[in-house]
Amino acid sequence: MNVHFSILHRPMLAEHPDIIVTTPSRALAHLQAQNMILSESLQNLVIDEADLVLSFGYDDDLRKILSFLPKIYQSFLMSATLTKDIDDLKQLVLRKPAILKLEEEKNTTSQLTQYVIRCSELEKFLFTFVMVKLRLIRGKVIFFVNDIDRCYRLKLFFEQFSVKACVLNSELPLNSRYHIVEEFNRGKYDYLIATDESQLKGEMDSEDEEDENEDSGDDEKVEDQDSKKKTKKKSQIKQDKEYGVSRGVDFKDVAAVINFDFPLSAKAYMHRIGRTARGGKQGMAFSFVVPSDMEDNKLDIGRKVNRDELVFERVEKQQEKENMTIKPYSFEKKNVDGFKYRVQDAIKAVTKVAVKEARITEIKREILNSEKLKTHFEDKPKDLDFLRHDKALQPAIIQHHLKNIPSYLMPKVNGQQQLMDSSSHETVDHVNFHSNNKRKNHHQHNGKKRNQDPLKKIRRR
Repeated sequence: MNVHFSILHRPMLAEHPDIIVTTPSRALAHLQAQNMILSESLQNLVIDEADLVLSFGYDDDLRKILSFLPKIYQSFLMSATLTKDIDDLKQLVLRKPAILKLEEEKNTTSQLTQYVIRCSELEKFLFTFVMVKLRLIRGKVIFFVNDIDRCYRLKLFFEQFSVKACVLNSELPLNSRYHIVEEFNRGKYDYLIATDESQLKGEMDSEDEEDENEDSGDDEKVEDQDSKKKTKKKSQIKQDKEYGVSRGVDFKDVAAVINFDFPLSAKAYMHRIGRTARGGKQGMAFSFVVPSDMEDNKLDIGRKVNRDELVFERVEKQQEKENMTIKPYSFEKKNVDGFKYRVQDAIKAVTKVAVKEARITEIKREILNSEKLKTHFEDKPKDLDFLRHDKALQPAIIQHHLKNIPSYLMPKVNGQQQLMDSSSHETVDHVNFHSNNKRKNHHQHNGKKRNQDPLKKIRRR
């Protein structure tokens, strides 16, 4: 256990608080150090996200914790999904349990609208640019990616167009992650790029349930091999094993979730889209799926694109059981082709070296904010308002001419060219981005139609 946290928590535990929120490993360390004594005072034991406790390697810690607890107390296991780990944990903690299953109301399915966008890797960035820069989605948006490099790749891409976004991943200090979530919930940031690393920490694919055992063995072998390779690669980097944003974190008033990288399992998909459409509010979920026949050699994908199709089929089956559908979403080609070259220029500036340097810069900056300024912020909490997490990582290479969109690139709606001031918060009022107007548009000058050829009016002197 970290000595710093031991010294920090000792005086708080000495006051005998009524409620203690902790992880199994930290609770065991304090019990062994006798910083908290529960052998007589404990009345209720609550294990949240119970399906992850054993998969995260807390089996031994839980067994040791039980030896410090009294003989009589009430236990609660809570989880949004039921897995085999839940059964093992029930036998370890519960005695003759009563199972309470909360069913969602019928009208909750109408609060969440799900879309799938089949596109190439290059088109991911293109469509994301269109949705963000033209403000097709109003409100706060969470972008989910599958690894940290992709997280900074997307942030640097946004910076090319002067779009501010903050990142959230397991490499950042705990205090910084907490502050980022708090500021996002307050509405200080509109765009949050989060890495969903749950699959890389031991949370296995839940579609290995009875209804999914009919899938081919070859596909399962491919997934197992991919998971092992990714797990081995990630184990070389020091990260917080307790990190997770696709579940357990209460993001408030999220208008949309965009799966920039499609999740590695149907279970992860359910938890991601669960970040929006909460509390009776409307929400949208967009997912990019890269079909196997759309491999883009211009970009370094770094993964097998056919995995998206495999997992998406499982997601569709899961959603059908919940009486929910995932609608196809397509952009009209003539409306987005004009932005293609600008997006390509921006992607060229986001190299592997740039991503690596940005990753190091962000970690150093957040460590400084988290450690050295901690005492200062405890004395002056209002100064936290000046600590922003969406600052540009590489301002020197940003192409400022990409910030604003020329009027001639804006799509035409109802025969008129759309204009948008980059400083305003107005949006294009057509989320589907489909234009049904097929009439020819006439050029206008000073309110009059110009039907005559101006070259015919030139006279000789």
